[in-house]
Amino acid sequence: MNLLERTFYGNPFYDWIGAVVISLALALIFYFTRRLLIHRFTLWSRKTETRLDDFVVDILTHTRFLFLLVIAFYFGLQYLELPPKPERLITHITIIVLLVQVAFWGNRGIALWFNDYIKRHKDTDAAGATTMSVLGFIARVVLWSVLLLMILDNLGFNITTLVASLGVGGVAVALAVQNILGDIFASLSIAMDKPFVIGDFIIVDEHLGTIEYIGLKSTRIRSLGGEQIIFSNADLLKSRIRNYKRMYERRVVFTFGVIYQTSAEKLKKIPVMVRNIVESLEKTRFDRAHFKEYGDSSLNFEVVYFVRDPDYNIYMDIQQAINLSIFEQFANEGIDFAYPTRTLYFAGGDAPTTASGLTR
Repeated sequence: MNLLERTFYGNPFYDWIGAVVISLALALIFYFTRRLLIHRFTLWSRKTETRLDDFVVDILTHTRFLFLLVIAFYFGLQYLELPPKPERLITHITIIVLLVQVAFWGNRGIALWFNDYIKRHKDTDAAGATTMSVLGFIARVVLWSVLLLMILDNLGFNITTLVASLGVGGVAVALAVQNILGDIFASLSIAMDKPFVIGDFIIVDEHLGTIEYIGLKSTRIRSLGGEQIIFSNADLLKSRIRNYKRMYERRVVFTFGVIYQTSAEKLKKIPVMVRNIVESLEKTRFDRAHFKEYGDSSLNFEVVYFVRDPDYNIYMDIQQAINLSIFEQFANEGIDFAYPTRTLYFAGGDAPTTASGLTR
């Protein structure tokens, strides 16, 4: 008996050759069909503004050749009459490969959708973008968990018993990794409660900067100095956080002093003068200006106003304009700003001497 007439698993050798040839032919057809579809959809996507065609291109690009090869061999082996045990094994392998490829498609689809949503809504809906970044990870975990259970079920495992066993073992695992779980639940709290979102400027203790990334374990802040500061989510929520992005208007308090030689008439003009200066500027709301107290070497005034914009640069521009206007109007009115002085009286009855800075 020659080799072509010998049988393997109930099929002659030439039937096996035919099955392999069919499988390889199908694999090549699948491969070039995928390339053709990618090329056609890529050209189509460049002419449209919809994201669906981009999604299809990306999904086809991430279709593994191993998946195409296994599917081709599965259909090629249908040409043969195999015993039940090898046929079940081939079917199980094909189903597992199919499930894994579906999971890759689903994982890529979830990543594309959530990343696209975050990119489009990062500036207009930062809170929603922050929530989506966390939900995207949860969706991928659920996807791969369901895939694992389906594979185990396909292999004949009792899923109900397995889930019950995992529940008992999960308690021990939770105790061992409670710090990590604390950070994960803290990230969910951040996503749902939204004490801050990506793009917010916050101050945590002595650290300050802009929220750059919110993950399951940590949150990253880009400081004013340029370095990245990383906080664990659990520790961050235990801290006192000041969120300046949520500030609708800024309350500003500043003081200045004039010399004691200023006349009472000019002292009465100063609050009105400052009020007119503040109210003449845009994005300001005047609150009050008062002659507050008698200082050691000055008559002190306190001014309070609001800037109707949280931007720090706008606040500084307004404060600079106020300071310059006060300086100019005081010069026009002959009002002198105070500076530290001391008056020394000598025992011999000499006239008092006023000295700035150190005394002799």
